[in-house]
Amino acid sequence: MVDETAAPRGELTLRTLAMPGDTNAAGDIFGGWVMAQMDLASGIRGAEVAGGRIVTAAVNEMSFAMPVKVGDTLCVYTEVEKIGRTSMVLLIEAWAQRYLSHVMEKVTDARFVMVALDAEGKPTPIPR
Repeated sequence: MVDETAAPRGELTLRTLAMPGDTNAAGDIFGGWVMAQMDLASGIRGAEVAGGRIVTAAVNEMSFAMPVKVGDTLCVYTEVEKIGRTSMVLLIEAWAQRYLSHVMEKVTDARFVMVALDAEGKPTPIPR
């Protein structure tokens, strides 16, 4: 069961299974793998909002509250917080659905700054 005092913010954008090949030396899922999944989700959501090519410009304040274990399903949620002229800020939350259960625990969150690019790779306005 999901802790009723905490629930994911935003839209479920990516779900993936944590596998043994994604572990660190301690046997937990490598934090860089979790961050990469969050970056994929921000790229998906950002491209939908911008209607085209988008790149990650910055990631702000990521800390890991708890580990992801082999067999957990990593669920990544995205919420658009701000849209500027050529960039946007997305709140990205990573939650672990624990193996063979309905328990969901928040692993980490961060704000990703994404920039829309044109065909020449230059910042381009985000359509409103």
